[in-house]
Amino acid sequence: MAITDWPEGERPRERLLAHGPEALSDAELLAIYLRVGVRGKSAVDLARELIQRFDGSLSSLAEASLDELASVSGIGMAKAAQLKASFELARCALTQQMTARDTFANPGKVRDWLRLKLATRQHEVFMALWLDAQNRLIKADELFSGSLTQTSVYPREVVKTALAHNAAAVILAHNHPSGVSEPSRADEMLTKTLKEALAMVDVKLLDHFIVAGNATPLSFAERGLL
Repeated sequence: MAITDWPEGERPRERLLAHGPEALSDAELLAIYLRVGVRGKSAVDLARELIQRFDGSLSSLAEASLDELASVSGIGMAKAAQLKASFELARCALTQQMTARDTFANPGKVRDWLRLKLATRQHEVFMALWLDAQNRLIKADELFSGSLTQTSVYPREVVKTALAHNAAAVILAHNHPSGVSEPSRADEMLTKTLKEALAMVDVKLLDHFIVAGNATPLSFAERGLL
């Protein structure tokens, strides 16, 4: 049954207008974007299928390639390009919010941004979010990638980058492709080493997040590990 044949109070667009976007499921929100389904499937059915195709995860969907999106029946290259553009706009909006105001005052937005950026990476990536004296984002750098250990993340390079950006503070982050967010002993030792190295140049380490799948990124500061 087409969405236009549904009772008006059950249609995603009408529900959004009446109750706001937070009242809708991910599939319903995506269905509004897709607008139409395909033969035998409503836009909501197509949206559910699209999300399930990518591990039931919007983060995985956001990281999918154009070809992967276009290969889903009913999507095609034009819709795939629109989806990629919309996800990139979401990233840009979060980045601009962190640039314009106190980043550390809203850790939820930092977590959302990091999850969009790192959750579906297949290898480990180590990032630094450099902040000015008002905790506004100066730049987000991907500093190292591969198998991260204390010997593959070089404190000297981290400090050099901090000085190059004239940063006053930093939020570190890396992902665990295993999906397990618990910090290892090596993670804790590396964080301690970087905190001490950065303190030598008056750059404060505010937090270190571990991103693992769709779980809420783990905060070292909240765990008392800083």
